[in-house]
Amino acid sequence: LTQRIVSGDSREGDHRIDTTLRPRRLSEYVGQDRLKSNLEITIEAAKYRSEPLDHVLLHGPPGLGKTTLAHILAIEMNSPVKVTSGPAIERPADMVSILTRLEQGEVLFIDEIHRFNKAQQDVVLPHVENGVVVLIGATTENPSFEVIAPLLSRSRVFTLKSLTDCQIEEIVRGALEDHERGLGGLSVAAEPDVLSAIVAPSGGDARVALNVLELAATAAGKGDDGLRHITLATVEDAMQQRMLLYDRAGDQHYDTISAFIKSVRGSDPDAAIYWLARMIEAGEDPLFISRRLVILASEDIGMADPQALTIAVAAQQAVHFVGMPEGRIPLSEAAIYLSSAPKSNSAYKAIDSAMSDVKRTGSQPVPMHLRNAVTDLMKESGYGMGYKYSHDHDGHFARMENLPEKLRGTRYYEPSNLGYEKSVLDRLRMWWGKEGD
Repeated sequence: LTQRIVSGDSREGDHRIDTTLRPRRLSEYVGQDRLKSNLEITIEAAKYRSEPLDHVLLHGPPGLGKTTLAHILAIEMNSPVKVTSGPAIERPADMVSILTRLEQGEVLFIDEIHRFNKAQQDVVLPHVENGVVVLIGATTENPSFEVIAPLLSRSRVFTLKSLTDCQIEEIVRGALEDHERGLGGLSVAAEPDVLSAIVAPSGGDARVALNVLELAATAAGKGDDGLRHITLATVEDAMQQRMLLYDRAGDQHYDTISAFIKSVRGSDPDAAIYWLARMIEAGEDPLFISRRLVILASEDIGMADPQALTIAVAAQQAVHFVGMPEGRIPLSEAAIYLSSAPKSNSAYKAIDSAMSDVKRTGSQPVPMHLRNAVTDLMKESGYGMGYKYSHDHDGHFARMENLPEKLRGTRYYEPSNLGYEKSVLDRLRMWWGKEGD
């Protein structure tokens, strides 16, 4: 799972220990039990038919072993494997050069296949269709959106789940005990609480945990008992400032902002603050967060508390003015205010309903009494006739039909009875019940 090289001195002089712990068989692979079963069936079926392996797309977060699975599949099918990656291929011509050197049935493993644009993926397609190569692609993004339909339809998609803490601890323990490829030769010792400190922040990414383990093992000094004791202090030093699992252009970006929005909408200030902290720690653009708060204030709170929009806009201005890290404080204030405010989506529903009618009915004529009579000819034509000036009537209200003829009686705004909007509802009901003058 990791290809780092770690220096050690368990014997006289320095030596280098290769800690490539990549499993070589499915039986050695930790986690993804259901997926492993499906892959075993796929492999056995291909061997039984004496045919190449089906094309495969492996989808899941970083650090789960997608590359490892690709190598295992190639080993199981006794096929050579050519490895490339999306970022390494800049032009379709580069992909053509690689494909022309491949032999029949050879495995082409493309890491980060979502980085290939449509033109680059189109170059691969004929070789996949003709069975010249077996395609195995790995992606952290949803293949439905990132892989062209012809490639997607010819491939089996396997989705990997994040590893549990227990599974990552199993991998870490294996690295500590493996004398051939792990750290066993360094005589490393780690208490259970130290292992938990390594595993807990990994976010389901085994590579993160292994990298921290390697750095901590290298930094640990030998004790009187001849063992390298990894302590909490060495783990913290190794971690320094860990990077959270968050790609500002990928699924994690959209999943996290979705969790934040739904927590605010769901009136859960604690969850909202947690997801806000996740985004801030991961380096999300604070103005992106503040823009979402402004939208939330109108879409999900709206007339139930019109002050919410003022708070959200003030937070946006404050973040823009003071910057980060201080900007986290007005963002927090706004998130808490919006989470704990009464909710109404009446303004959102009203404008969408009205826009739907505009598209459906087209440009309806403005009623004559609402038209401005600028010239005598306009007055003679009836412009402004029948208009009632609200301030000349009791309560500064005069009942009129102000919608076009085809839409008369339509009600777009349906106020809730929550928060400030309840007083709006009461006032409108009073006006709706009045007879025209």
